[in-house]
Amino acid sequence: MKNFNPADNIQDLQYFGEFGGVNPSISDSSTYTFLSAKTMFDTFEGNMEGCYLYSRHSSPSNLYLDKALAAMEGTETANVSASGMGAITPTLLQLCGSGDHIVSSRTIYGGTYAFLKNFTPRLGIKTTFLDITKLDVVEAAITPETKVLYCETVSNPLLEVADIAGLAKIAKRHNLKLVVDNTFSPLSVSPAKLGADIVIHSLTKYINGSSDTVGGVTCASREFIDSLKNVNSGASMLLGPTMDSLRSASVMKNLRTLHIRMKQHSHNAMYLAERFEKDGLKTVYPGLKSHPSHELYSSMINHEYGFGGMMTLDVGTLEKANALMELMQAKNLGYLAVSLGFYKTLFSAPGTSTSSEIPMDEQIEMGLTDGLIRFSIGLDNDIERTYQMMKKCMMELNVLTSESILTE
Repeated sequence: MKNFNPADNIQDLQYFGEFGGVNPSISDSSTYTFLSAKTMFDTFEGNMEGCYLYSRHSSPSNLYLDKALAAMEGTETANVSASGMGAITPTLLQLCGSGDHIVSSRTIYGGTYAFLKNFTPRLGIKTTFLDITKLDVVEAAITPETKVLYCETVSNPLLEVADIAGLAKIAKRHNLKLVVDNTFSPLSVSPAKLGADIVIHSLTKYINGSSDTVGGVTCASREFIDSLKNVNSGASMLLGPTMDSLRSASVMKNLRTLHIRMKQHSHNAMYLAERFEKDGLKTVYPGLKSHPSHELYSSMINHEYGFGGMMTLDVGTLEKANALMELMQAKNLGYLAVSLGFYKTLFSAPGTSTSSEIPMDEQIEMGLTDGLIRFSIGLDNDIERTYQMMKKCMMELNVLTSESILTE
């Protein structure tokens, strides 16, 4: 990791627009012409570089973004899609068929959980959900039918940390593909450099960063991405989760400031996590020494970009969580909203929102409590001011009291 800086790889990319612009021209076409029938045939067969068929397959704008995101993750190439789920679902369906088995982290994005729990069994694909932090449990769950290990670098919403290097060794031992969703930790962690085969992002979140676009990407080997886009058997090609060229160009522009934004997200989250933990609140943040995987995560990250912008606070009950979020929104501290990576802080109670697809008994088993609030910390310039305003809201609702702070 010391010799790999993803932000430098992004900075070193230079594209020239069709008319010499510093931004590449946006390809505003759904289909493309050929000067000869032979070239069209060769393109259909995948044998022509620089030729385009139809924008569901690829477009110049999407390929610019593909190249940039592959450079960021250190993979051979990438394939962008119209949403994060538009990257996750074709990737898993390309790797697995009827009779196959997936071993997955139990704490993952609710949409991914619902896909693996409720949808893929209809196709004959089974999934075992487990505590991904226990490597012995992971290895014990592997069967002859297992094809994929699936996890998130930092899990949604409990912020558990996956030992990617350890999982990669298990995957290689059993000839499996390790698929890692790196949405929470762009730039900070480079899973492919730790042994992951495939890296996925929801571009909707930090990479785009302005909450105005949904998108996804699968970063992997050229062989795998070509299989995804194959006109006869590729899951991305045939299911059609294509990113629009205008959106692709928009994400490309925002990608250039990702390194600046991630540093500020991380700085602010660390500041708040340290203060609220000191105040006596149950605070989970990978940058805190109290986090069970702090040392592991510290060994994995590029410290220049910090421990990320996501943290959780447990305020005891759903009623208190809802009241606090409503009050913080009324005080302009952020938005009661799902998603993450926006310039303003976003907060939600994941048990009733982004993880609501997970049954209540399983939420309890994994430690997803009613009073848990997930925070995507924003880009606030004066984070001490933000802390004082948040603390005032908490004291007004007796989430914090002067006695609890003093006794801490």
